[in-house]
Amino acid sequence: MSDLVRKVLSLAAKDVRCELRTRYALNALLMFAVVTLVVIGLTAGQGEHSSHMHASLIWIVILFSLMQALSGGFVKEEESGTADTLRVYAEPRVVYLGKLLLGLALAWALLIVLVPLYMILMDLDVNSISQFLLCLLLGSTGIAASTTLIAAIVSRASIKGALFAVLSFPLLLPVLLSAIFATEVVLRGGEWNDMWPYVKILIAYPIIVVTVSYMLFDYVWEG
Repeated sequence: MSDLVRKVLSLAAKDVRCELRTRYALNALLMFAVVTLVVIGLTAGQGEHSSHMHASLIWIVILFSLMQALSGGFVKEEESGTADTLRVYAEPRVVYLGKLLLGLALAWALLIVLVPLYMILMDLDVNSISQFLLCLLLGSTGIAASTTLIAAIVSRASIKGALFAVLSFPLLLPVLLSAIFATEVVLRGGEWNDMWPYVKILIAYPIIVVTVSYMLFDYVWEG
């Protein structure tokens, strides 16, 4: 195991232990998702809804739940004073990759809870579970990749919540729209060829974001 991988896993393990101890992000993630789903279930009901509506509702809940949970990762480091310690003892690329792993873990944990609950509350029938899960995994990965960098940028700002929302929306719009359209194709029983253009964007988006973030994180973290 390379030294970089060992350091990244150590930092991610530290963040996971802290999260399991405080459950700050996890509780925020689950509570927001569950409350939103219950409200949607009570208001929309289990009647006939279009595939576009289902796809939009699923991704709106995923987006705002992840933004609620992942925005505080770097903020907690700054507020607790551990950010300066990280700057001294960990390379910027290690910090970024460690936080990215935590964000991905939270995003995928959300899917495990949210998707079955949504399918039950909204009586959603999915023809191709594998394609459905592919859209969910790729889309949530892209959202987690973007919000990790944005959270680092706004962590030392005075108005963190408003700035996070302002910066996030234009960056997340391509992955959000692609995820909605790809999910809609799956839910209406479309062919793989219909979904592939959106899947290509969902694959390329996190690769581009992670690559650019990895290259620029030194300036964001040390600036």
